[in-house]
Amino acid sequence: MLKSVLIKDYMATNLITFTAEMEIAEAIKYLNTHKISGAPVVDAKGNLKGILSEKDCLKVALQSSYYEDWMGGVVAEYMTAEVETVLETASVVDLADKFIKSPLKRYPVLNDEGNLVGQISRSDVLRALEILW
Repeated sequence: MLKSVLIKDYMATNLITFTAEMEIAEAIKYLNTHKISGAPVVDAKGNLKGILSEKDCLKVALQSSYYEDWMGGVVAEYMTAEVETVLETASVVDLADKFIKSPLKRYPVLNDEGNLVGQISRSDVLRALEILW
């Protein structure tokens, strides 16, 4: 029996998400508490608006250090709004190649209608490739 090579069969679907209006301090605390390196930012309908990563959060630390005071703000001020995504029907093998050529550690996954349906990371792809071969 041929095993599936589709992203949708290996992606994470139970996502932690943030809203653009969420306080950045709350988002940072959540990342630290749950030991995750980033999460999608969505609107009230669940549409992808950006992604907040540890790297984005470091901007807060730098600004706060420079001004010697907590800068704060909301997620929208620090998130990456231009997000590269992948389709759930794409191949994990093709995605492995994409990861090799990119510094990104994860991609939000969209369905054919453009809705956020999951997220896939480098480790998800490694697990998939181990299963496939």
